[in-house]
Amino acid sequence: MELFSFWSWLALGTLLLILEVFGAGGYLLWIGMAAAAVGVLTFLIPGLPWEWQVLLFAVFSILTALYWWRRQRSVVRASDQPNLNLRGQELIGKVFVVTEAIVDGRGKIKVADGVWMARGPDAAPGSRVRVIGQQGAILLVERAD
Repeated sequence: MELFSFWSWLALGTLLLILEVFGAGGYLLWIGMAAAAVGVLTFLIPGLPWEWQVLLFAVFSILTALYWWRRQRSVVRASDQPNLNLRGQELIGKVFVVTEAIVDGRGKIKVADGVWMARGPDAAPGSRVRVIGQQGAILLVERAD
């Protein structure tokens, strides 16, 4: 009696591929492909013992999962906007106007339609400062004159 037919392996592969649609991050895709490969081998070699089928499935699953894991870790996704969501970083080097005097190293500057906390040398309202860095939500500034 045959424990696993090629239909069983193809059904398992299909089930794993369906589950992958729900967001398994690629792992079930490759394990499903391993099950399908064992199904194809079982079709091509009808008398393949079930022990060998399970062993091949395990080996194929491990190899394909490792392949996927290594591939995901090696892919470097360089962004065309490296400072996206780092608003303060994209302000470095730009000049802004002091809205609230910088006294004892603390004040506020106008950036677009908002106001940011600033740290730097004392400066009167209306003077111009250049952003040289960022510490959290505080912009580090120097005089632009």
